[in-house]
Amino acid sequence: MTAEPARDVLREPAFARLWTAATLSGLGSAVTTVAVPVLLVSVLDATPVELGVVNAVQVLPYLLFGLVVGVLLDRVRRRPVLVWASVGRAVVLAVVPVAWWAGALSLPLVTATLFAFGLLSLVGTAAVQAFLPTVVAPGRVLPANARLDQSAAVAQTGGPAVGGAVVALLGAPVALLVDAVSYVVDAVLVGRIAVDERVAAPAARERVRDQIADGLRWAYRHRSLAPLAWSTHVWFFGNAVALTVLPLFALRELGLSSLGYGLLLAGTGVGALAGASGATRAGRAWGPGRVIGLARLGYPVGWAAVALAPAGAGAATWSALAAGALLSGLAAGLENANEMAYRQVVTPARLQGRTNATLRSANRAVAVVGALVGGVVTTAWGTRPSLWLAVGVFLVAALVVLVSPARAAGYDDAP
Repeated sequence: MTAEPARDVLREPAFARLWTAATLSGLGSAVTTVAVPVLLVSVLDATPVELGVVNAVQVLPYLLFGLVVGVLLDRVRRRPVLVWASVGRAVVLAVVPVAWWAGALSLPLVTATLFAFGLLSLVGTAAVQAFLPTVVAPGRVLPANARLDQSAAVAQTGGPAVGGAVVALLGAPVALLVDAVSYVVDAVLVGRIAVDERVAAPAARERVRDQIADGLRWAYRHRSLAPLAWSTHVWFFGNAVALTVLPLFALRELGLSSLGYGLLLAGTGVGALAGASGATRAGRAWGPGRVIGLARLGYPVGWAAVALAPAGAGAATWSALAAGALLSGLAAGLENANEMAYRQVVTPARLQGRTNATLRSANRAVAVVGALVGGVVTTAWGTRPSLWLAVGVFLVAALVVLVSPARAAGYDDAP
């Protein structure tokens, strides 16, 4: 990767539109992040196992369709795919408030809606990751990812607080309309991006199965990408356990309100903004491998602080929760931009769709298992022991990077 140009990447019109679209849809999604757990726990009175099943269903499309989606994305222009994926998510999200107003809201309906949303998110997210290297030059990929992470962190900071307030005032189903509108705006902005997308046609006799195999070989035989991939898979398992337990722990055991739960998630966004703001400098100075490995040590420490929070929603509770949220967010902000940039820089253009979709699908497949395990373990052990299980898994994810060749990964690894 070449040295970062002095001019801010946001001054490039194509990327500026992509960044604006991501920021607005990110704000809407942050509201949904609060609304869905509150909807399940407080409105539909879901049990821990049901909560685990619903969380698993949201990522099940990655397991079922991820590899095929990656192949298809390497055969088509990504911008139209992004537009229609956003339109589809807007329509799907609107189903929940409409059903609520009609008195037809149920757990099976919400589960089916979230499955459809997960499928469209699979397509949209894989497409944007493959699309980004077309929008910016190779030397701008890291700062572009950092800018996207900064906007995501701002959305994560402000969105949950707004989402908590909307849920408290109007109810959880209505909050989903905010996200639906944000995806409509996202589609309009992305549709106006002017780029020259070149599609590499597959060889005449190359089968989908063979193309999938090419993507798998690249992702899991690369000296640094492979251990990074396995570490991320482990992280997603732990994160799925933790996020399945967290709303039950925060809303029921600690006694937080929906607004308080939104503020807790917002604290993670504050940390993520700080981390994303320093991600480019850290990646240039230390290399992506070291940044990712060291940042991932922050997760077990942060979630341990959450697990130690006493009940009662008092000062001691909020001190522990704030420390955990800020540290976990800081780790996410530092590592994510570097992991994504490294993957995009070292991966050939013809494999961008497959590599991103393959790894993202594997992550979500592991998350399906993690969500189900989180629900079952919480039922059997309770919330605090389940959080400690997540802490142990996060520690393993960090060690996979730190003891493997991935810790020495650098941007000069690019072919």
